[in-house]
Amino acid sequence: MIDKVADDAGTVVTLATMEGGMRFRALGEVRAYWEALRKGRRVPARADVDPRGIESALEYAFIAERIAPGMARFRLAGMHLNDLIGMEVRGMPLSSFFAPEARHRIGEIIEEVFQGPSAAELVLSGETGIGKPPLAARLLLLPLRSDLGDVTRILGCLVSDGQIGRNPRRFLIDAVHVAAITAGYPTEFGAAAPSGPQADEIAPETATAPQPGFAEPAARFALPSKSPEERRAQLRLVVKND
Repeated sequence: MIDKVADDAGTVVTLATMEGGMRFRALGEVRAYWEALRKGRRVPARADVDPRGIESALEYAFIAERIAPGMARFRLAGMHLNDLIGMEVRGMPLSSFFAPEARHRIGEIIEEVFQGPSAAELVLSGETGIGKPPLAARLLLLPLRSDLGDVTRILGCLVSDGQIGRNPRRFLIDAVHVAAITAGYPTEFGAAAPSGPQADEIAPETATAPQPGFAEPAARFALPSKSPEERRAQLRLVVKND
């Protein structure tokens, strides 16, 4: 059985390493697709997302919806996510993929993505133990606007590299990269957002008030004056009978 090959540079690598590298390319594909959807805006709309645009990354991709401060649940999810946790994840909270000690932190990051709005990429490692071999992973979280115009959706991608094992896998957070989003500029992790007059050239429908950082969790986790559910409750379907 062949388990080692030479890459384009002549370096001998294992097939597992190559497979992991190809999986992690899904993160770049989803991120590039999201950037293309922005079209100069800060955040694209959920309605703009067409699964055909990320066809080769679909098994790792997901759509999540904000349900409370720091909480999001899966609306759609690829098969890789089901494999990781051993069940259908649709309807489950995103925090289900994290060990108890990491859930507060992932809640902070989720709310940062919504309230910034910001993009986030996380470096993860799976809990180890009986039936749980070493497992590395990356998680990408990109904000989307709902039909009502509020930032309450996430286009995400979760990719793991290693054996999943027999038991459901949950992760610890090893590193977090959060990127500010500015209209008209590509989003760069680790780079400062542009400042000056150009940064203020944001269309009214995409402008948001400055938000505090993680140092002020009470303000960061405050609910908006009207939730999406309250606004939806104001909408009524009127049927005219002939």
